[in-house]
Amino acid sequence: MSNVVIVGAQWGDEGKGKIVDLFTSWADVVVRYQGGANAGHTLVVGGVKTVLHLVPSGVLHPGKKCIIGNGVVVDPEALMEEIDLLKSRGLLGDAAQLVVSENAHVILPYHKRIDKGREKKDAIGTTGRGIGPCYEDKVARRGIRVRDLLKPQALRTRLSARLEEANAQIGALGEEKCELEPLLDWALKLGERVAPYVGDASASVAHEMSRGRAVLFEGAQGTLLDIDHGTYPYVTSSNTVAGNAAVGSGIGPTAIHSVIGITKAYTTRVGNGPLPTELNDATGERLRSVGAEFGATTGRPRRCGWLDALVLRYAVRVNGLSGLAITKLDVLTGFEKILVASSYKLSNGKTVTEFPSDPELLAEAQPIYEELPGWKEPLSDLREYGELPANARRYVERVEQLVGVESIAVSVGAERAQTIVRKNPFRHA
Repeated sequence: MSNVVIVGAQWGDEGKGKIVDLFTSWADVVVRYQGGANAGHTLVVGGVKTVLHLVPSGVLHPGKKCIIGNGVVVDPEALMEEIDLLKSRGLLGDAAQLVVSENAHVILPYHKRIDKGREKKDAIGTTGRGIGPCYEDKVARRGIRVRDLLKPQALRTRLSARLEEANAQIGALGEEKCELEPLLDWALKLGERVAPYVGDASASVAHEMSRGRAVLFEGAQGTLLDIDHGTYPYVTSSNTVAGNAAVGSGIGPTAIHSVIGITKAYTTRVGNGPLPTELNDATGERLRSVGAEFGATTGRPRRCGWLDALVLRYAVRVNGLSGLAITKLDVLTGFEKILVASSYKLSNGKTVTEFPSDPELLAEAQPIYEELPGWKEPLSDLREYGELPANARRYVERVEQLVGVESIAVSVGAERAQTIVRKNPFRHA
């Protein structure tokens, strides 16, 4: 069977959760491989809205195996809130359905306080959920892992060693310091609750593959938020690109057969940093309003603009995309004309068709647009590609030409069923 990676092709919020949920119909296992509870995947099934932050989006399919890999940073409190919510809806009745990597690092209260304190002093647009500080501890070899929550004495030793320095950071930032005993008690109680789900995620994925099971790898955020390949420093603290699916879940790269990039039919981003096609006018506000562009995790309004083909071409290159899924095409309904950025004019006078690596050039880049005719016909009830208005199909096909990758799915509404699937990624990987 095939193994497929789903990755955001823009600045996150592309609708990955919906596409993962849809493609899980053909998968047996869904693996989340990076990020933390700063990413929210919004799913609408049967009119019921569910926002997930840590549990893989495939959980809405009863019986599908869900795995949280070692590359994820786990907020145990947020994780248990999600598990409780899912159980209240009749899901996750069997603890064996979910595996949380024992090697995943744990977000602790001091990570959040450091994060919030830094953001107050120098805002880059973080959610304040402690993601960056937790990844810092991981790289510095001083982190607390999920396995440590199950070992009281080892946890006490590790927290004692870390807390003095963490509290020094917190105090310097003007935040409230953490005390060892309450923190230890909090962590151990959550460890007891998480324990039924803890296991060797790498071995679990390998076992499922050995049985010929199809695996879907779910990324968080988007390509342009990657710590190495994104619009640094306005990025997240992990590698969001497809290559990290292997590292963050404990498999070899040869186990991945295809990579599908998710893109909106326009562009959004949350937080600070460059956004060349941003529209600070009535058109941008219309995209935000019609597209309900507010963060699933924080509720922050997203910055909106026309589709940027340079961003998508860059995503093709750094992820090795073999297909696109285009979401929210319905939001563009009613525009008389629709623009797509196909090149930039830079401050040094050059015109480029590749995404600039120099952040200063990118910050001042002026998009050069192609203009395409819009359509007025509603799309939400359409289920076949050939039923789309001619101008909607013309738009999709022009995006394919500009990016150099075919679209295998087109979303025309928030519901799971409101998606036109042109190709099954598992069958054609």
